[in-house]
Amino acid sequence: MNAHAATLGASPRTAPAPLGARLGRCVIGLLVCGLGIALIVAGDIGLAPWDVMHDGISELTGMPIGTAIIVVGFALLLVWIPLRVRPGIGTILNAIEIGLAVDLLLPHLPEPDNVALRIALMAAGVVTFGAGSGLYIGAGLGPGPRDGLMTGLAARTGYSIRLVRTVLELAVLLGGWALGGTPGIGTAVFAVTIGPIVQFFLHRFGMWSGAAATVPVADIAAA
Repeated sequence: MNAHAATLGASPRTAPAPLGARLGRCVIGLLVCGLGIALIVAGDIGLAPWDVMHDGISELTGMPIGTAIIVVGFALLLVWIPLRVRPGIGTILNAIEIGLAVDLLLPHLPEPDNVALRIALMAAGVVTFGAGSGLYIGAGLGPGPRDGLMTGLAARTGYSIRLVRTVLELAVLLGGWALGGTPGIGTAVFAVTIGPIVQFFLHRFGMWSGAAATVPVADIAAA
């Protein structure tokens, strides 16, 4: 993938932690990501751009939003083939686990009418998703389906990752909105804050044996 590296800390990346530890962090991180998405959905004041698309598909087909996340994830993996992007263990886990977690956890979350509580759920969801992303990305077991699409398109077209990500997320946001998905203030809050939040947690959850982690900037993005 054609991605520049963001160095977290003062020393270069050294040998990775054992695979078992990285896999455990990956699985836990994806579960936490699913909880974060479920909290944002329960807050109902605007979803992350990709989740607006998932919500629109859910509204159109009647499938649960977590199932829509899984379906879209595997559809994107098919697009990886002509882009020559290789999945990792974490990629496949990402495509399955986040959606399962959302469908499992969402029915148990409150759906408050109080605006303050809804804002609290949304804010908690963004921070929770950021923490889960820090765990998952720090494990270094492969990008999620959406991030792999972004970096693959950037590599094939020669455009910057920032531009490709912006165009992709605007496209899925508008498409999801047209399908009946739910954008709102939460969408803007997620877009503005998720990068710094993920980077904050990456400093603490990186799985490299040195004092710092070197992680592709492209991976510091929404699942």
